[in-house]
Amino acid sequence: MILIPPDRLDTDLLVALIEEFILQEGTDYGVHESALANKVSQVRRQIDKGDVLITYDEESESCNLMTKGEYKRFASAEES
Repeated sequence: MILIPPDRLDTDLLVALIEEFILQEGTDYGVHESALANKVSQVRRQIDKGDVLITYDEESESCNLMTKGEYKRFASAEES
C-alpha cells in the first residue's frame, strides 16, 4: 500500500475521491444529516491535518481513505 500526499492530487480528483468515500461508506456525521459539501469539507480538513490518509493499493489498483490508526494497524499486520 502506498501513501499519496494530498498535494499530489488535482483538487477535482481529491474532491471526487472524498465524495466517493462518503457515499460508499455511509459515514455517520452525528444526529443531524449534513449536506455532501459539508461532509467533503469535514473529510478534507481531516486529510489536511493528517488524521485521514490517502492510500493506493497496487493489488486492487484502487485508492482509498483511511484513518491514521487504520493505516498503522494495516502496516503492522503486513509486517507480521
